Amino acid sequence: MSELTVGSPAPDFDLAADGGGRVSLSALKGRKVVLYFYPKDDTPGCTKEAIAFSGLADSFEEAGATIVGVSPDKAEKHDRFKAKHDLKVLLGADTDTDVANRYGVWVEKSMYGRKYMGIERSTFLIDAEGRIAAIWRKVKVAGHAEAVLEAVRELG
Repeated sequence: MSELTVGSPAPDFDLAADGGGRVSLSALKGRKVVLYFYPKDDTPGCTKEAIAFSGLADSFEEAGATIVGVSPDKAEKHDRFKAKHDLKVLLGADTDTDVANRYGVWVEKSMYGRKYMGIERSTFLIDAEGRIAAIWRKVKVAGHAEAVLEAVRELG
């Protein structure tokens, strides 16, 4: 599988989502999509990131973009995460990590000398035609949502 680059077609996905619904890239065609991958619901960095994107949700909407957060957690866990933190973003449940694999963000990680597979915090900006317009890998949460919003606005 070749690594995704700016200009590549974004791989389609269809995932169970919070609220009992589904989210798919094909259903969002014609809109810009901010697809952000995060390791786990209700952990410090992931919570900060989700709250940051939620805080700017109206601005993303005004810029014509839909925000979709994806982690391996189940949709029911996403429901609790959204309710607890009053999140305003759509959360997709990639329980088999198929989407994370297709986007190249399911990677070997290391903590305290132990190696394991997990999500590399990453964000993909997908244009209205379904092509990747920008990629952020190994995301640091501070200021990230603002940087993505700026890129969405520049995309026009």
